[in-house]
Formats: sequence, C-alpha cells, structure tokens
Amino acid sequence: MKKIYIAGPDVFERQSVEIGKKNVEICKKYGYIGLYPLDNEVDFNQSKHSIALDIFKANTKMIQECDIVVANLNPFRGKESDSGTVWECGYAYGLGKKVYGYMEKTHDYVDSFTDKEKKEQNGVFFDNEGRIIEDFEHPLNLMIACSVEKIFQGDFETALKGISALA
Repeated sequence: MKKIYIAGPDVFERQSVEIGKKNVEICKKYGYIGLYPLDNEVDFNQSKHSIALDIFKANTKMIQECDIVVANLNPFRGKESDSGTVWECGYAYGLGKKVYGYMEKTHDYVDSFTDKEKKEQNGVFFDNEGRIIEDFEHPLNLMIACSVEKIFQGDFETALKGISALA
C-alpha cells in the first residue's frame, strides 16, 4: 500500500490532531497509508531548538518513506502557501516523489490581488511596493506550481479522489 505524507499548515490549527486523524482515515478510504506530521513522537522536555530539530528530522524521515505528498497549498498568513509546506513539497520533488496540492481557489495568482493592491503597466502587474506580480496563469509561484503534478481545487479528499482517478 502506498504511503501519503499529509503536508500543510493544518498542524497549526487548534483541532490539528483531529484534522490529522480525519485525513489519515480518508487515506485509508482510498487505499493509502496516511503519514501525518503530528503522529511523530517528539520529546518536548528539551530546549526549543532541540524540539525544532527533532520535528524537522522526523518530518523529513516521513517524506523519505512516503510515495506521494499531498499538500494543503491554501494561503497561510498572507497570499502565499505555508513556507514549511512549500519546503516539504520541494524536498519531496527533489527526492523524485509524486507531489500533489489542493487549494480552495485555484484562480491565477495575480487575481489574488485586489485592484487597490496592484497596478498594471504595459500588461505587467506591480504590487503597491513596485514589485512585479507573477502572472503565469498558475495559482501560486511558478516554482511550486511547476513542481507539483497537479493542484486540485477543493479539499484533501478532493485531491485523493483526483489522484485515484489518475492512477
């Protein structure tokens, strides 16, 4: 049975354990073994730096052991996906793993900026600080958008349905 690493900022939600259990059950429903980062055993009776390093090592080990990464790429604390999740996707891609994402809204990234947040000049969009806004018809930065097999519109289960249909 293939293993799926469940990536995303869901680990920061107050109901993170319940979310993880639900997603692991959804994996079982579709014939996969779900690996959720909070299932790792970490000793919290040590320095914060040591805890962080243990979490990092445990999560990278899970990614090494999985066959597929399914990532929640919804905006987190801004317009972009969680940086830790993006790192996990890049790491998995570098290891040759299949990487999939899901988002509630998959419109073009440039469209996530309101008219007050962007200006157009000769067909190029700029934010209010004068920086170019990426416009490649992807919902995210091209480096993450091009490294995932597919970004599904919807939730975790929608992504698993889509992955199963592709298999």
